[in-house]
Amino acid sequence: MKLKKLRIPMLIVFLAVIVLGIIFGPTIRRVLAFKEGMEMENIEQTFIKMNDYLPYKTIPKSSKPFIFPKTENISLPAEFDFQETSFNTSKYIDSSYTQGLLVLQNDTIIYENYWRGLEENIPHIAWSVSKSYISALFGIAMEEGYIKSVQQTVEEYLPELVGSGYEGVKIKDVLQMSSGVKFDETYGDMNSDINKFWLNFVSGQAQMKLIKELKNYRTPGTYNEYVSTNTDILGLIIARATGRPLSNYLYEKILEPIGTEFEAYWITDGEGTELSHGGLNICLRDFAKFGRLYLNEGNWNGKQIIPLDWFESSTHSIEEYLQPGSQNSTVPWFGYGYQWWLIDGNEDEILAVGVFNQHIYVNQKTNTVIVKNSANRNYYDLTNPYVYSQVHLELYRKIAHLND
Repeated sequence: MKLKKLRIPMLIVFLAVIVLGIIFGPTIRRVLAFKEGMEMENIEQTFIKMNDYLPYKTIPKSSKPFIFPKTENISLPAEFDFQETSFNTSKYIDSSYTQGLLVLQNDTIIYENYWRGLEENIPHIAWSVSKSYISALFGIAMEEGYIKSVQQTVEEYLPELVGSGYEGVKIKDVLQMSSGVKFDETYGDMNSDINKFWLNFVSGQAQMKLIKELKNYRTPGTYNEYVSTNTDILGLIIARATGRPLSNYLYEKILEPIGTEFEAYWITDGEGTELSHGGLNICLRDFAKFGRLYLNEGNWNGKQIIPLDWFESSTHSIEEYLQPGSQNSTVPWFGYGYQWWLIDGNEDEILAVGVFNQHIYVNQKTNTVIVKNSANRNYYDLTNPYVYSQVHLELYRKIAHLND
C-alpha cells in the first residue's frame, strides 16, 4: 500500500518534468545555441545568420532596386596613421576581422569586397547601426504627425513606464543619449545590464521587462552616456504612435524608396517586437544606400525622404555635453546627435557605429560613403588598436581623400 502511494507522487513529478521540458525546452535550447554562436570563434558565421537563432520579421527588397554604377576596385592606401602610429591597411582590415567593405564615391562603387563567409546577397547584423535607422523613422513619424514634439516626455506615449527611470524624461534627451538612466553597457561583463537584457531577449521575454526596472541617476539633458535601451524606447514610441511594426514602417518609408536590392530582416523578441537598438540585418550595398541618403541630407534622387530639419538636428548638436572632447560624456572622442556619432572637423562627417566594428561613414566634403561589416574576435580587448572606431575613422578619411 505504501509503495503504491509513493508511485503516484513520483509519477506526478515525472509528468511535471516532461511538461516543463516541453514548455521550456525550446527556450533553453535557443539560449544555449545562441550562447555558443556568440563565442568569439563562432561570431563570423553567427553575424550572417542571426535568423537561425532568433525570431525575425522579413523585409522584402524594393520593387524597384537601385543599382549603383561600379568600377574595378581601387587600390586602397597602403597605410594610414593614428596618433603617430602607422598601420598597414591590408593588415588592419584583416586584423579587425572585416567581412565586408564598400566604398561609394560620387555615387559610384569604387571598392567592394567580402571575406569570412559574407556575400553580396547575405544580410549582416547591423548591431547599433540600427539606431541610426530608428532615428530616421522617428523623424518621418514626426513629420507625418504621429509624434508631436521631441519636448514631450516618454510616458506620454508609453504610460507603462510611469515609475521607471524614464518617467519625466524628454524624448530629445533619449534621442541624444542623455536620458540619465543608469545602464551598464559593458559587453565583456556577463553581469552587465546589456548582457542581462540580451539573456531576457534571447529567452523570448518582452523588451519592456528590463526597461521598466531601470532607474534614473543623472539629471536628464546634462550628460552624454550611451544607453542602448534609449533606442528601444524610441522604437516602441514609433510603433505605438503609428500603430505599425517597425519592419513594415521601415520598408515603406525608407527601404522601398531607396531601392534596396536584397531582402533584409529584423530580429524580434518573443512577442514579435523588433529589437530597435541592434536587430536589423541588411546587405552591404543596401547599407551604402542608407549612407547615401544621409550624404544627400535625407534626399533621394529629388525626393526628401527624411525631413531636412530632422537631418540637421540628427547630424548637429549645440549642447556642450554632446560636443567632441566634452568632459561630460562617456565617449568624448566623438560628439552625438540624434542617434548618429558626430566627428570633429570641417568635412561634415558622421558615423553610425555598431559593436564588433560595424560602420557607416559619411563624408559630405568628399562625397564619400564607406560601409564596413566585421566580426572582430578581439573586440573586448581594450588594448587592441584594431577594435577602436577612432582608428577606423582615420582609415576611412585616408580612403575618402585618396584622389586628392
